[in-house]
Amino acid sequence: MGAHPPVPKKVENLAERPGRGAARTVTPAEKAQARAVSLRRIGALFIRHRRQLAVVVAVIVISSGLAMVSPFLLREVIDVALPDNNLKLLVWLVAGMVAVAAITSALGVVQTWISTRVGQQVMHRLRTDVFAHLQRQSVGFFTRTRTGEVQSRITNDIGGMQQVVTSTAGSVASNATTVVATLAAMAALSWQLTLVSLVALPPAIYWTRRVARMRQAITAQRQRELAELNVIIDEGLSISGIQLSKTMGAGDAQIDRFTASSRRLIDLELRSELAGRWRMATMNIIFAAIPAAIYLAAGLPFNAGAMSIGTLVAFTGLQAGLFRPLMSLLDVGVTLTASLALFQRIFEYLDLPIEVREPANPVRLGEVRGHLRFEDVTFVYGDSEAAALAGVSLDVPAGSSLALVGETGSGKSTIASLIARLHDPTSGRVTIDGVDIREISLTRLAEIVGVVSQETYLLHTTIRENLRYAKPDATDEEIVAAARAAQIHDLIAALPDGYDTMVGSRGHRFSGGEKQRIAIARTLLRNPRILVLDEATSALDNETERAVQRAFDALSVGRTTVTIAHRLSTVRNADQIAVIDHGRILESGTHDSLVNEGGRYAALTR
Repeated sequence: MGAHPPVPKKVENLAERPGRGAARTVTPAEKAQARAVSLRRIGALFIRHRRQLAVVVAVIVISSGLAMVSPFLLREVIDVALPDNNLKLLVWLVAGMVAVAAITSALGVVQTWISTRVGQQVMHRLRTDVFAHLQRQSVGFFTRTRTGEVQSRITNDIGGMQQVVTSTAGSVASNATTVVATLAAMAALSWQLTLVSLVALPPAIYWTRRVARMRQAITAQRQRELAELNVIIDEGLSISGIQLSKTMGAGDAQIDRFTASSRRLIDLELRSELAGRWRMATMNIIFAAIPAAIYLAAGLPFNAGAMSIGTLVAFTGLQAGLFRPLMSLLDVGVTLTASLALFQRIFEYLDLPIEVREPANPVRLGEVRGHLRFEDVTFVYGDSEAAALAGVSLDVPAGSSLALVGETGSGKSTIASLIARLHDPTSGRVTIDGVDIREISLTRLAEIVGVVSQETYLLHTTIRENLRYAKPDATDEEIVAAARAAQIHDLIAALPDGYDTMVGSRGHRFSGGEKQRIAIARTLLRNPRILVLDEATSALDNETERAVQRAFDALSVGRTTVTIAHRLSTVRNADQIAVIDHGRILESGTHDSLVNEGGRYAALTR
């Protein structure tokens, strides 16, 4: 139940980083993106809209059938009404042609509205499904995957699918119906000329398939390059990226890297647009030459009088109307095949396994006491051979405090992440009040466990909204109380806009200690029964640290607290202290007992 699933190889490939200014190495997993995607799976996206699509198809059939009436009306005008000077018949025929055009235009508007609405709903569901699925991914996925890559798939890839999703189904139905109806009308006028007109069809289909495969491969490359461009923008234009670039003097190198990626994108866009254009242009010339050949054939001596002028004009009009939807149908095939690369990239994310799953039947906890236990917990990151934790057992009674100390990389923060269920143990279990936390809903667990980490993240909004992120229905009085407890209220109140002050990108308007106190207030606003402080005071000066620590001491009464700290002065009053080394507990006890034992903790205190 607690086994940590292996990291999918394809996700690791996505995290590979190219060298600056160099062409990105395409991994085997990315090359596989050019392979065919199941059209059935793409079609399944439209199943819930089948009624609307049925209406679209019905509208298309009616519209195409009506459009076929016009050539026959034209034939009657040329062969009957005009030669006989039959004004009444001419008026009815012309009125019929106008009515057909008006009705088909109105039906076209209805078709466009319904098909576009269905397409946009499918796009909306794809975007939200991908976003929701990624929200359920473990922290490990985001440490392996570049942020720009994720953003590119949700924006560029799904955006690139828009034309296919919103118009392809309607275009296929419309053009296919038009082609069938036109062929039937042409055959009714002259089946011999119809056969002549279809001579160019086999080579057109052949070249279209060739062009489609070319576009598919180029599209896959283009989307990868767009993702790389997104990564460069995200890394180079964020506040942290700009600070790093300026302090390291890497601005010119970043510009060169962006320029190289943008130049490669230009080449791919040109190749995508021009792929097969000469072949398709040749086919257009052939299609244009066929009517000329028909006129020539009709004028030959042995065909003289075999066909009326009205029939010839109606037939060539139908033929011109045949090639337009036929070429559109072939172009749709090219677009759809090329877009398979986009669907592959989206489905790849939707198929990612969820490592930290919501329990099928979550345990309903009543009043939580906060008794925390680790029972022989082992944890391994991804496919790493070394265990980050090995056989860790801890017992933290409700309302007591545990301090974890040890060198950097010893496994302290891993223990904190398991309490908040950012990961699941590879073996063993973590319990709260005797219940395995994997059996508690993730939302309920987030209410029980509050985490303040050494890396604070503030949203680019006001201080008030940053605090309300933890508790959307919090009152202003609750917000002020939490800020007072975190020793940050006085500073906020002194600002011109008070709690409505914008914190800036990632909170860079404030110092490290100020950001951390805002983050502490945000966690305290939820009033969790278990409080995890992962180096929570590491960015504070000594005086502020002492003030915040006093606040923590007051708030810890009746609350289970797990503190991770390098400064032993902040943990000496903990009920128990555990010394972690290479994922194992070397010793545990109170401050005095561990000092008297003269072991690792005593060495650290010295």
